[in-house]
Amino acid sequence: MLDHTPLEIIEREALTINPAKVCQPIGATWATLGIHGCMPLGHGSQGCVSYLRMTLSRHLKDPAISATSSFTEASAIFGGIGNLKQAIRNVIHIYKPEVIAVYTTCVSETIGDDVGGTIKTMIEEGDIPENVKVIYASTPSYVGSHITGFSNMTTSMATQLTKKIKPNGKINLIPGFVSPADVREIKRLLKLMGIKFIIFPDVSDVLDTPMTIKYELYPKGGVKVEELMDTANSMCSIALGSYASSNAALVLKRDFDVESFILPLPMGIKNTDLFLMKLKEISGHDIPEDIEDERGRLVDMLCDLERHFYDKRVAVAGDPDTVLGILSIIKELNMIPVHVVTGTPAEGFVDKVKNIVGEGINIKVPGDLFYLHQLIKNEPVDLIIGNSHCKYIARAENIPLVRIGFPITDRSFNHFFPEVGYVGTMRVVKMIDDAILEKCDREANDEDFELVM
Repeated sequence: MLDHTPLEIIEREALTINPAKVCQPIGATWATLGIHGCMPLGHGSQGCVSYLRMTLSRHLKDPAISATSSFTEASAIFGGIGNLKQAIRNVIHIYKPEVIAVYTTCVSETIGDDVGGTIKTMIEEGDIPENVKVIYASTPSYVGSHITGFSNMTTSMATQLTKKIKPNGKINLIPGFVSPADVREIKRLLKLMGIKFIIFPDVSDVLDTPMTIKYELYPKGGVKVEELMDTANSMCSIALGSYASSNAALVLKRDFDVESFILPLPMGIKNTDLFLMKLKEISGHDIPEDIEDERGRLVDMLCDLERHFYDKRVAVAGDPDTVLGILSIIKELNMIPVHVVTGTPAEGFVDKVKNIVGEGINIKVPGDLFYLHQLIKNEPVDLIIGNSHCKYIARAENIPLVRIGFPITDRSFNHFFPEVGYVGTMRVVKMIDDAILEKCDREANDEDFELVM
């Protein structure tokens, strides 16, 4: 007989196995690519920038640009300010960007290089021309995660590129660490409601550019510098996701008295309703019939498929804002969340999870995927939702995996299709249903075929 004695799970503080996150500079680079005409610049070794470019390229299936200050052994010992100055000069001369966004790495942070002071001195000495903006963010990899890096760089946009002039009647929208398709879907909803907006960072038409006969180093997408400067004049800011987006909105509130609203990612019916109703409240514009019809189709979908989802047990891993959005969808499907893991240190995350799903759930923050595997060994589930690294658990335990989050390296072009709004939620529901039915089909006997369908 098989031994079903529960495994003893040992807490680990000094060791991470199969991380449920990546490093800060990756999130910072993702944010900077959402600025039109921006060249990211990693202040550290070539290896750091090569790693992040590889990770982004594997997820996007396209090259991801970033320059580097190319530390040597001497730079790591005596400091890399000389490297940084030369790198900025080279980037301006060779790549002719509108913006250079400097993010730090572990080695430059450990040395204590004064990046902000260096940039200020270069501007004063005329090394940086007036038509080039240079921003920077502190993003050491040994603190936080890619979500922390994204938040830090987005906050730098709100502090270093803004200018108070006069009210513009627009809404700032900070979408969080989401795909270009998600940004495009959010923009579509705003346009359907007739709302004027500034969305930043805007990775649509940057990280999913069409193939044309001409290569462009800086694609047509991304928020423009003039728009970023104008965010100080907007009537309010809406941050989608409290962990990736809220700091930028709060900084605009602190420095320029721009009212801020922190909402969850619009994943699922409840969260999308909340987002649209807030837009209606702020703008005074009605929600058009086209959007109401999308909601109706999603509700119909959930009613038709409820028998497939009811009482299915689920484990979720990923970024905190995305996990909270997925949990909202899971509850609307009458599924049972059993295990939740995020690799990002996220204050208040446990309480937010319990507010959505209630008590009696295993929550680990920050945690890793090895820990999740141990939880699943003790309490099996019917489905796993997470990034590509969850496939090792899914394969070992014969559990269907729905790939949502970052990075997705073993499937192509997930980032071309939204997961937010009613339309994005429909896609997520279909992915979940397909994964469950695929396992049923694979394991069913011929006489059970009708039951599977």
